[in-house]
Amino acid sequence: MELQTVWYVLAAALVLVGLAGTILPALPGLPLVFAGMALGAWAGGFAYVGIPVLVVLGLLTLLSLVVDFWATALGARRVGASRKALVGAVLGTMAGLFFGLPGLFAGPFVGALAGELLHGRDVALATRVGFGTWLGIAFGTVLKLGLAFSMVGLFVLAWIL
Repeated sequence: MELQTVWYVLAAALVLVGLAGTILPALPGLPLVFAGMALGAWAGGFAYVGIPVLVVLGLLTLLSLVVDFWATALGARRVGASRKALVGAVLGTMAGLFFGLPGLFAGPFVGALAGELLHGRDVALATRVGFGTWLGIAFGTVLKLGLAFSMVGLFVLAWIL
């Protein structure tokens, strides 16, 4: 197998793992997508995808990081979440990984709920905070998926043009 082919396979694997990482919180999704695209561009000697396209892809990657934090914070802030709820949402998300798709959906909610209960809030308010935090995470994931597919589209378009 030619070395360039190995680089392309590795680049594609990084992009695929990165796409999965836009949903799975343990993986740095869009940075991996960007790394795969940068590796693919490099493997092709930047003949198909040049530096200007990579700069745009890098800016979209940075935007995705901002979107991720902004959406989660917005959802949590709108319902008055405490720091314990935010920490709980992160821990719940990580724990949810071990329970498959249901865990990915329920983990952030359960973690934020538990954090609010530990903060001394009543169950009704803790439930509202848990749901609001979960909505923020879900909204951020949808936005990141949109950015990920935009990046892939831009890369493919640059490659074929």
